[in-house]
Amino acid sequence: MVTSIASSLGAGSGIDIAKLVSDLSSASREPKVARLGGLITANTARISAVSQARSDLVGFADSLEQMISDGSLRSKPTVSDESVLSATARAGLQADKFAATIVVNSLARAQSSYSGVVADKTAAIGTGTMTLTVNGVAKTITVGATNDSLEGLATAINASGAGVTASIISDQGGSRLILKGATGAANAFTLTADGGADPGLGAFATNGGLSVGQTAANAEFTLDGVAFSRASNTIDDVVPGISLTLKKAAPGQPVDLGASRPLDLIKQTVGDFVDVYNQLKKSLQAASKLSGATTGLRELERELNTLVTKVLTSHGSINQLSDIGVSTTKDGTLTLDKVKLDAVLASDAGAVEGLFNPLRDGTHNPVSDPGIAGALDAIRDKAVATDGAIGRLEKSLADKGTSLSKELEKVETREAAYKARLEKQYSQLDVKLNAFKATQAYLEQQIKLWSNSNND
Repeated sequence: MVTSIASSLGAGSGIDIAKLVSDLSSASREPKVARLGGLITANTARISAVSQARSDLVGFADSLEQMISDGSLRSKPTVSDESVLSATARAGLQADKFAATIVVNSLARAQSSYSGVVADKTAAIGTGTMTLTVNGVAKTITVGATNDSLEGLATAINASGAGVTASIISDQGGSRLILKGATGAANAFTLTADGGADPGLGAFATNGGLSVGQTAANAEFTLDGVAFSRASNTIDDVVPGISLTLKKAAPGQPVDLGASRPLDLIKQTVGDFVDVYNQLKKSLQAASKLSGATTGLRELERELNTLVTKVLTSHGSINQLSDIGVSTTKDGTLTLDKVKLDAVLASDAGAVEGLFNPLRDGTHNPVSDPGIAGALDAIRDKAVATDGAIGRLEKSLADKGTSLSKELEKVETREAAYKARLEKQYSQLDVKLNAFKATQAYLEQQIKLWSNSNND
């Protein structure tokens, strides 16, 4: 019996304590870490899928909005003689309202007046007050001891806010005062010396030494035979959505205003819309598959589905994407009937253009007809808002990721403590085993001595 115990102790002393502790701690730690690691990996994949869906939606809306805002999808006005006038399109332009014939009879002019030559622009010219009148509005110009000079008078006029610019130019023998108003007949001006002013100020008055170099006048032109008169050579209120710039008078020389429609780009954009929409659809489906078909994602998909049949413009019978050949397939993606699109472009290109370009008012603010970009912007803004479908899901997944990371940290802390306890316990066991081994050796020696003694 004693030999059996000794043999057992001897076997015990050969245990690899480090390996035993490692195996036991790994058996406890690895299943827990693997489970949490799998959850973190899956959650990261969900975050990535939702992030891709957000990126596709925002990129889709932003790129289309940029094309609308920079006018890429709008018809551009053309003129037959750009030396006479130029034309630029502004947001809200309807392509079928371009055609017109314009005759520029005279340009708008600004009044300019000039004084006689003054030998020294810093010398005194007299003090007192003058009255500068523009379109019935009078401004008082004061020349006192601190600004008694041609330079002082010019500074006072510029500071009056009358809309007349005063400048001093060098001329043979000295300097002249030059006054210039705004274009338009109503902006003609007079400068008079008030009673009590020094006689010297009279040299700069309209009824004194101030001469008129050019009279103020309106631009006079006809559009399709209708006469117009405007104070400026930039005309924004005659042709809807178009800004005209009159460059020179050309009486009797009609200039044709027309349009260049971006038909190829519109066709390409419709095709790109279908392709990018389908990519966005796949991104949303991937996000739903990984994160679960949340109410928000289902709502977002439904809103996107309505784009095909949503009324985007009030332009006649062509007011939906479905009217130009875009339709929904069984799996929710879009397809384009190019033959139908070509036919609609051939019959009513302006209507197709209107689907993309929102209608705007006289100040070019959107008033109706959001267009496809406006409709998509609304969906994007709603979805990515903090309380939107994507916004809520992103926060939920981010919170879950944080929670899983904290849980993993706790597991690692607990398992590290567990391993430390095992190391302590088995270290103590090792000490005891070594003591048992020493006792074993002593007992074996004594037994051998007893056996030899009995044999003698």
